Amino acid sequence: MTNSSKSEVSSVFLRLLTYLVPLKGVLFLSVFGLVLYGLVDATFIYSIKPFIDQGFASNVPTTPGLVEGVDLGMGGGFNSDSDVLKTAPFVVIGLFTLRGLANFLSTYGISYISARMIMDMRQQVFEHYLKLPVSYIDAESSGNLISRVTFDTEQIARASGSALITIVRDGITVIGMLGVMFYNSWKLSLCILIVGPLIGLVIAVVSRKFRKVSKQIQTAMGGVTSVTEQMIKGHKNVLVFGGQQAESQRFAKVNDDNRSRTMKLALAQAISQPLVMVIGSLALAFVLYASSLESMRADLTAGTFATILAAMLAMLQPIKSLTRVNAEFQRGIAACSTIFAVLDTPAEVDNGTYEKQRVEGRLSFDKVNFRYDNQEGLALKEVDFTVNPGETLALVGRSGSGKSTIASLITRFYSDLDSGDIRLDDVSLRDYKLASLRRQVALVSQQVTLINDTIAANIAYAYPGEVTEAQIIDAAKLANAWEFISNLPEGIDTQVGENGVMLSGGQRQRIAIARAILRDAPILILDEATSALDTESEKAIQTGLDNLRQNRTSIVIAHRLSTVENADQILVVDQGKVVERGTHSELLAKQGIYYNLYQMQFGS
Repeated sequence: MTNSSKSEVSSVFLRLLTYLVPLKGVLFLSVFGLVLYGLVDATFIYSIKPFIDQGFASNVPTTPGLVEGVDLGMGGGFNSDSDVLKTAPFVVIGLFTLRGLANFLSTYGISYISARMIMDMRQQVFEHYLKLPVSYIDAESSGNLISRVTFDTEQIARASGSALITIVRDGITVIGMLGVMFYNSWKLSLCILIVGPLIGLVIAVVSRKFRKVSKQIQTAMGGVTSVTEQMIKGHKNVLVFGGQQAESQRFAKVNDDNRSRTMKLALAQAISQPLVMVIGSLALAFVLYASSLESMRADLTAGTFATILAAMLAMLQPIKSLTRVNAEFQRGIAACSTIFAVLDTPAEVDNGTYEKQRVEGRLSFDKVNFRYDNQEGLALKEVDFTVNPGETLALVGRSGSGKSTIASLITRFYSDLDSGDIRLDDVSLRDYKLASLRRQVALVSQQVTLINDTIAANIAYAYPGEVTEAQIIDAAKLANAWEFISNLPEGIDTQVGENGVMLSGGQRQRIAIARAILRDAPILILDEATSALDTESEKAIQTGLDNLRQNRTSIVIAHRLSTVENADQILVVDQGKVVERGTHSELLAKQGIYYNLYQMQFGS
């Protein structure tokens, strides 16, 4: 293992330990239980020698440290062979009762710590997602983002839970057994020092392999999650286009990739465990051979030999567990690296200091040039316009021309302009605090997002302060949503399902419009807000939107030109440039791009 990789593991592990600070009391009790568990096992093995030498043999030479037979440190010695055998059952029962209590204390405590730590980490990652810039979310697949909150944190749970139990408990057991062995015969026990470095070398080599493959598994699991999510979201399209086989093959590919990487981890684990066992058996074989030598037999008793042999056999399972848990530990460390990389991603830049409770709504773009990350060409070129309070600005043009980009810049979803400036009430958007800026804006986008709750909860989503049922109903009426809501059995208390699956597209859109109406913000952005509505509903909503636009700055992005005929100013956007501007009648008179779009929609 290189110094850099050692340093990385150490830094990740130390950072993980910071999550244990609030739980130090429970951690102390859990570690105490683990240590006690290991010491009880070592004490039981230590007791074998006096049980054999004093219970089954006579005239056995007195062992140093024993007075009148054997003293187990439990408040007294044995005066005869029968005393040892009579006391042995009580000693065994006492030790294993203590072992059981220690096991309960440690297992439950570590499980509690693991669950709390993962809950805190998941909450921290989720909340950090809410602070990340839109550009980061755009660049990452939703499957990977979800996998980090679910799968990766589960790997950390194993590292912090079962791995910690095994490392501490079995580590103490191994140390205790070594102590028993060296106390009884240091000569025979020296053979452990020969094989110890070999076992350490195997674990070190395998650890690097575990960590490398574990990161690959996390990536593969993100692919599995992503493909599954895409299929579920597009289930109807898959059925209509007969894409079941294509989706099945796509999933089979990422699923097999995940299986392949998992098997690589299993292979490394399967090789390391028997290899450690074989190395351990060499030490055991050496002890058996050394015991047959005359020079060794002179210092050995039956109890001493049995104790050393039992201690060595008792160490094999803990050593095997320590080797096996190394895979879980390395997977946890790899998952920690991924999670911490997300947490270390800089949050959305918010250097603004200007705050205002409610702006007037004067919005101006001053020769704005903007490009998306990792794209050479400009998405917006020299965009220049001003909208006064109470006016409506319409943006029309072909798909991909830059209309939605303009709307995204108003809410500072993307704040790094190539040049130019955007001002609200003559104050640069860069100077506004993000929370204050976005409080001024109500957005109805083309893709409606509803939470899995009631209609009322969706209309009142994130509403500042208290909201009454009457306010919700008034907003629904203005959005022409009350007509269908009132016919539902539970009215505004009707559950909409995940992302509004229980509602039609037009109904979802009207709820989103009602949400914007209730927000009562001075700036209104309608990004294809009526695209999913039939003509009759669109006309009804248009009346409500006309009322809503009073004393508000409205930015309307539309393909349907019928929705923008009454706009105070219409901008025709093409390839990021404003190529035409004027009112509806002025643009028709020019007989340019807008005129051609109008002719395509309405004919002569």
